[in-house]
Amino acid sequence: MGANVYKNKKPVFFFLIPAFLFMAVFLYYPFIKNIINSFQVIPGLGSPSKGFNDPWYANYQRMLTDEAMHTALKNTLIMMLVTIFGQVGIALVLALLVDNISKGAQFFRTVYFFPIVISATALGLMFNLIFLYDKGMVNQLLEMMGKTTLTDWKDPAHALVIMMLPVMWQYVGFYFVILITGLNNISQELYEVAAIDGASKIQRIIYITLPLLRNVICTCVVLAVTGALKVFDFPWVMFPKGMPLGQTWLTGTYMYYQVFNTRNIGYSSAIAVLIVILGILTSKIVNAVFKEVDY
Repeated sequence: MGANVYKNKKPVFFFLIPAFLFMAVFLYYPFIKNIINSFQVIPGLGSPSKGFNDPWYANYQRMLTDEAMHTALKNTLIMMLVTIFGQVGIALVLALLVDNISKGAQFFRTVYFFPIVISATALGLMFNLIFLYDKGMVNQLLEMMGKTTLTDWKDPAHALVIMMLPVMWQYVGFYFVILITGLNNISQELYEVAAIDGASKIQRIIYITLPLLRNVICTCVVLAVTGALKVFDFPWVMFPKGMPLGQTWLTGTYMYYQVFNTRNIGYSSAIAVLIVILGILTSKIVNAVFKEVDY
């Protein structure tokens, strides 16, 4: 009789209605409205639309000639590569190292995950102080090592690296936790059998660990790539105006700049739509390259 209770699906829909309403009001409606806004002329926040552009695709056409947008897309592509190799790659190495130690594993798990719980704004301010031109920690260390001239770490030659370094550093712990969880789900019997057959630790990692972690790594790469499109807090705190020539723009920061500085709501809406499209395309590409397999 107990099993018959679950055959009636009608109560399930009753409890799902609040969730559907919440998503409709706070997710689907704003998204659809944003698409409509991207074809319109809206002079500022809270201002009514002045109608559709002439031509209606003018905001999207502008992206083709907007040099700042080109810079933002190029930097976002670089950020994607940084997240794949600098976040997921380093997290994978750290997870493998921690998984192969018997003492202190819990300590390292806490240390690597700790940056995630700190506000990105606070970390951005901290890195601003670290790379400060006068009396910054890095320049002070270089002076102690004998360097006589100060380095402006926020000049165009260093700005992109300085901006991406804290982003990479903060999220390594996030992917580390996912990967270490995947490692814990691999049966130790496989390693024991391989060791009996004479496989070295490197061979066990190559032929057992990495193949069985393929699906987990795929998930991490998708999250990293799509997350790179939404990076905002670190770059905006460190370079709020994208530098004088906009060398540090990302798609997220440039969209925000268009909303609150130039008050071009229609164009910023078009950028937001582009970010969504790029997120879908890149996730599809990553899923195709790192196709999940069943074991």
